[in-house]
Amino acid sequence: MRYLLLSDIHSNLEGLYTCLELAAGKYDQAVCLGDLVGYGPNPNEVVDKIRNLCKVVIRGNHDKACCGIDDAAEFNPYARMATDWTHQNLTQHNLDYLRSLPMGPAVMNGFIMVHGSPNDEDEYILGPAQALPLLRGPEAQLVCFGHTHLQGGFTLNSEARFHSVHIPPTPDGLTLTVPLEDGTRYLINPGSVGQPRDRDWRVGFAILDLDRKEVEYYRTPYEVAKTQAKMEKAGLPLPLYRRLELGR
Repeated sequence: MRYLLLSDIHSNLEGLYTCLELAAGKYDQAVCLGDLVGYGPNPNEVVDKIRNLCKVVIRGNHDKACCGIDDAAEFNPYARMATDWTHQNLTQHNLDYLRSLPMGPAVMNGFIMVHGSPNDEDEYILGPAQALPLLRGPEAQLVCFGHTHLQGGFTLNSEARFHSVHIPPTPDGLTLTVPLEDGTRYLINPGSVGQPRDRDWRVGFAILDLDRKEVEYYRTPYEVAKTQAKMEKAGLPLPLYRRLELGR
């Protein structure tokens, strides 16, 4: 079984369709780790596509804020402005859909899905301080998470050796394949479909192959200027669309 792992789309329709074009024919089932909306200019189109594409979707913190479950008090001013704009522009049907999304963890066949972490859907797993307790915990051998917009992850092998998975600066397409070894525990972040923050502006996703026991990471360029033009036309804050070309 090959799973397409999508996360942190943030209403970026160009990013989403570019990822899906590259992933075509490479997976059996698509899943989403949350944050369908927020920041970007096409919340309804993204929600419509993910609803029809993904069998399993869990909510992210921006999904909660944009549909009114959360008040976005912890967001910075630009993110709150985008949240308000998104809430006003979402259809009632899509607001209801976002409100219906479950929080993680979602238990899958051979792995679990979370937005932030297994302990807290809003927690950021950024380094060993957050990753090691989870890798030593009772969760499944493989946890797929998003939220940080940083493609890669963390591993802990049977000899208690910790390793950070860093994606090398490689050509477009398949960038890295990580084997899933018996006795090793994994935290896997597929990267952000809509707003990467690792100083690589190309959008990212991953494919989890449970039969071959490996994870494939992908990066690909997209029509970032088109997304930026839509955001400018919508009146979304300048820093939010300038950051897209910087990958941060």
